Amino acid sequence: MTQRRLPPTQRREQIVGAARSLIVKQGLPAVSLRDIAAAAGVSMGTVTYHFSGIDEILGEVVVAESERFYADVVAVADAEPDARAALGVLIDPMFAKTPDVEAHWRIWSDYWAAVVRRPGMTQPYAERVRYWEACCTRVIERGVRDGTLRPVEPAAAALKLSAYADGLGAQLGQEAPGLTAALARAWMDEFTALLLFDDPA
Repeated sequence: MTQRRLPPTQRREQIVGAARSLIVKQGLPAVSLRDIAAAAGVSMGTVTYHFSGIDEILGEVVVAESERFYADVVAVADAEPDARAALGVLIDPMFAKTPDVEAHWRIWSDYWAAVVRRPGMTQPYAERVRYWEACCTRVIERGVRDGTLRPVEPAAAALKLSAYADGLGAQLGQEAPGLTAALARAWMDEFTALLLFDDPA
């Protein structure tokens, strides 16, 4: 297999991109290192040279997905002075009815399922995968400070929002009966209001 020489960073990105496509299409349990190598157009040796195994590749897929999916949203939320509006900015893209959002939740569902079986795999990526949650913490801190949100502990509240969103995303991915993207968004808004607003109605 003839491979064009790429800098290590670009080669890793190529392999991670191929892995993402396979995970979205087939689901993580059906994806092997050999599949990833074939999809990336590289040898198995190239894959194992750059990555220690499937866990490391999945971790990099999730980090790249988190940054790709939320980068613009986080920038807007960080720049929005109104905490309530900023929370809306953060939540908006999570429950749009689009193939990109469905792929996003598929990746996250596979990641959390893998973590349950192999808890140690989260450690190298703990901060980087919690990109949305970290921004949510900053937004809540601002809102608590200026009095527009309840005096909650920001990191704990952000974790609660993240956990609830992940649960809704997983249920959507499983096509839970009666649950639509619009209903999931409404439930997320309701939970956010109950948690953070003095006037949840």
